Amino acid sequence: MTIDIAANLARIRAEIAAACARCGRNPAAVRLVAVSKTHPAALVEAAWTAGQVEFGESYVQEFLAKTELVKAPVQWHFIGHLQSNKVKNLPGKVRLIHSVDRLSLAEEVARQWGKSGLQAEVLIEVNLGDEISKAGVAEAAVEPLLRRLADLPHLAVRGLMAIPPYLADPEEVRPFFRRLRELAARLEALGLPGVAMRELSMGMSHDFTVAIEEGATLVRVGTAIFGERGGI
Repeated sequence: MTIDIAANLARIRAEIAAACARCGRNPAAVRLVAVSKTHPAALVEAAWTAGQVEFGESYVQEFLAKTELVKAPVQWHFIGHLQSNKVKNLPGKVRLIHSVDRLSLAEEVARQWGKSGLQAEVLIEVNLGDEISKAGVAEAAVEPLLRRLADLPHLAVRGLMAIPPYLADPEEVRPFFRRLRELAARLEALGLPGVAMRELSMGMSHDFTVAIEEGATLVRVGTAIFGERGGI
């Protein structure tokens, strides 16, 4: 079955606008990250042609291969679990890392970006559901970690990311999104240097409209744009 990327993007943008209208937000405050992991470069190019700018990848080797194939000037986000020994491949290539979940990783990001005199912009991934199968920092551990990250040169914390438990009814996910927003507000109030809780990366294909209603600034949508997972 042929996937109509442009039509899918138009529908999602309309849903973003409608969600913003329901809660009195400016649609310009919500950015769509098209999750292109496991999908071919040709679909990234098709989405770019349809006006999509920001794309999310989760696997470093796949990401590096794809960047060789995608010629459009897209903006890449790294959204997956990141191993410290793979960080050296990312400076200068990604706009934002969504998945910093430990001090050692943050230190390596700062070190690698510092080699080029660059500043890495990152989000702290929070494991709101305390799920063993998922990465992320426990909610109670976020503030201590943030205080350590605030001292690192070449690294700026720009907000939080979460992948809440999957629940069929998006309304049941709402409390998790609300908790992330409230946590960000508490952390912002600390006034730590190099920290600005301006981004909330939350919401995926089945629940992004609820996430927007709870304050998401970045929604990560893959299946609703590209269909089921493919391969590069």
